This record gives sequence, C-alpha cells and structure tokens, in this order.
Amino acid sequence: MCRHLAYLGPPATLSALLLEPPHSLLRQSWAPRDMRGGGTINADGFGVGWYPLLAAGGVRAEERSDEDGRSGPGPVRYRRAGPMWSDPGFPELARVTASGAVLAAVRSATVGMPVHESACAPFAAGDLLFSHNGRVTGWPRSVAKLAERLPVTDLLTLDAPTDAALLWALVRHRLRGGADPASALAATVSEVDAAAPGSRLNLLLTDGRRVYATTAGHSLSVRLAAGAVTVASEPYDDDPAWRPVPDRSLVVADPTTHTVEDL
Repeated sequence: MCRHLAYLGPPATLSALLLEPPHSLLRQSWAPRDMRGGGTINADGFGVGWYPLLAAGGVRAEERSDEDGRSGPGPVRYRRAGPMWSDPGFPELARVTASGAVLAAVRSATVGMPVHESACAPFAAGDLLFSHNGRVTGWPRSVAKLAERLPVTDLLTLDAPTDAALLWALVRHRLRGGADPASALAATVSEVDAAAPGSRLNLLLTDGRRVYATTAGHSLSVRLAAGAVTVASEPYDDDPAWRPVPDRSLVVADPTTHTVEDL
C-alpha cells in the first residue's frame, strides 16, 4: 500500500506539511500506522506536487488572473524512486518551497510492479494531480477489458505499467469526456471494483482549488482548521480536528468546507 496527503489553504512550506509533523508523511514512509492489505513500509519512492505561488511583484506566468495565488503553468512535481528519508536534497527544497495547494505520496510497490520515479504519484495532466493508495486485485488481467476502452495513445503513454497509472488514465479519460472530478472518481471506483473485486481504491485528486477523494478498502481522514483542509491516509498529528472518513465514501473538500457521500 501507499500513503498520501493533499493540502489546500494558506501557503505553507513543504517541510511544515510533509517533514515536521510528529507523524508526517516522512515518518509514515518507515512507520505507517495502517498498512492493511500487505506491506510494512513505504520505501519504493515518493512524490510531491505543488502549485506555485505568485512571483515577486505579483507577476504571474502567462499573465492570467487567478484569485488563489497560483502560477499559470500548472503544478510542479518532484518524484524520486528511493525512500523519502534517503533523499538528501529534498529537506532543503522543502524548507524553502511554499504553496497553498499540495499533493504528496510515499509508495509501497506491489510485487511485480516497477520501482521507478515515473511509477510514483502524483500523476499529472494540466492543472490536475492524482494519487492512488491501494492495489487492483488480479492485475493486469482483471482490468484488461477496461483498458481496451481507452485510446491507444493513452495506453502507449502511461507513466508506468502499474495499476495506479492505469487508474489515472481511466479517471482522466472520463474527465476529458466531460465528467466532473467527483463523478469521474466515483465511476472509476465502481467499474474497477466490479472488474476486480476486493481492490483497494483510495483515490486522491486535486485541481489546486478542491480536493476529491475516495475510500474503498483503506483509511482516510480529513482536517478542517484555520482556513485550510488536509485530506490524508493517516493524521499527521494528534489534532482533535481530524475526522475519519467511512469506508466506501466520496469526499469533496475546499479550505472552508467538505462533504462526505456514500460511493
């Protein structure tokens, strides 16, 4: 399994979000509290995606106006194939990089799947960042029929031959067809669950303004506090504001509110 987190709110450094809390994503990479379904650590890579803040003087790339303080080109990603604790450069980057919209993940690769930075979340397209915590049972045969419905170019350009990358392609295909993000996640969970019963399908998606997430076979918690929302596989501290999300749920959240619906 993996662990992931999304944050929307006032600008915070990557270090404050991912490294400094007592049960941070860094600590979860070697001491996760909940690894149901197999695995004991998340040492097969990690990734962080964030939306840049306004440049100095308020000049925005591509000169487009946006009220949320984000830069025009879209999110920036930093992905590595090794464990977060073994990357000597990331703490320095995290200390000086701040954002009001972040998605990050640490990876525990399913046996037989590649360990490479291209297999690490977040996956990206345009303004979107995506992560998957879980696994698809019977991979790859169980979802071959679903993959057949995708454009050939999508299959040829998967980030990696993994279940997470295919899930991202299925979600992205629905989004391109006009589905809203919440519907795209819910429909993807439904069709994959039907094709591969017993799969663990905690999906996490953000456009930098809202976070969309599903729980299906694994843990998820939400915290609303001080004009910010954090959606995470595990609470990273003991703040009583954390609320567990029931299994088989769809979460839609922004910095001031969130909704939880049955899948």
